[in-house]
Amino acid sequence: MSSAREIVVADIGGTHARFALAEIADGAMRTMSEPVKMAAADHGSLQIAWEAYAEHCGAPLPDAAAIALAAPIRGDLIKLTNNPWIVRPALIKEKLGVSDYILINDFEAQAFAVAHATDDEFHHVTGPQGPLPHEGVTSIIGPGTGLGVAAMLRKDGRIHVLPTEGGHIDFAPLDSIEDRILAHLRKQHTRVSVERVVAGSGLRAIWEVLSEMEARDPPMGSDKELWTTALTGKDSIASAALDRFCMALGSVAGDIALTHGPGPVVLAGGLGARLKRHLNSSGFADRFVAKGRYRSLMETIPVKLIGLEEPGLVGAALAFAEAQNR
Repeated sequence: MSSAREIVVADIGGTHARFALAEIADGAMRTMSEPVKMAAADHGSLQIAWEAYAEHCGAPLPDAAAIALAAPIRGDLIKLTNNPWIVRPALIKEKLGVSDYILINDFEAQAFAVAHATDDEFHHVTGPQGPLPHEGVTSIIGPGTGLGVAAMLRKDGRIHVLPTEGGHIDFAPLDSIEDRILAHLRKQHTRVSVERVVAGSGLRAIWEVLSEMEARDPPMGSDKELWTTALTGKDSIASAALDRFCMALGSVAGDIALTHGPGPVVLAGGLGARLKRHLNSSGFADRFVAKGRYRSLMETIPVKLIGLEEPGLVGAALAFAEAQNR
């Protein structure tokens, strides 16, 4: 039995930076403090946000950390995809005052959380009912500020997590409206990835196209305000844009499932939880299985939504615990 150890866990995304203290032992997380969520735009760097969290705690932070970043973890300089912060791994010990740390991709952390979640911590979306299999690949997909993607392999009783940049594959329209969405986005971006459509700002792009089709004024307000309006269901164009978003997400989720396995899909990410009430009544399920000759295969694949609070923080703690246990 190893002794318990307290660590700082951080989940740094495009919009928010989340922090908590976790206690780990024997390859597992025992407890986690109440998370603190900060707007990334309110701070100039990871170090400054870290110091703000220490001030919030009112005591010195532990000297060990698990940090999940919304970026590929490689090289001497890590630039977050949808956040202006820059992280230099070689300076982390000095800047953050830690002696032991891990850096992982944010969806690698999500995948660790999925791997350790219990059956009752998932919401069923479509496909066969039942728990996730104990062998094989599960894809984790999460719309938020960006679109995170990871693969989690269970084999011979062990868990292997592969972070990916699947959110940056090309967007493939499937009907005339999506042709218009692609053309609209090409005016802003030479290349249109799926992240431009099925992540936070994608709702605005879809809404703009539908407004143009109906000769209506384009949507006004921040992305957050547009999402709030769409989720209320009180505006017909907003509701149509939300359904179109879910349809596109279903298509992408099906593509990722085929690419990785095929195997089950778990939806995560900041928008995943907010879409819980809408996925089942949208075109998500139809688009997920609409893979031509592989439709019958896709109908055997379950899609679930993880219901854990702060899975990025939980997964970061679990990744650190597993690394220590090894």
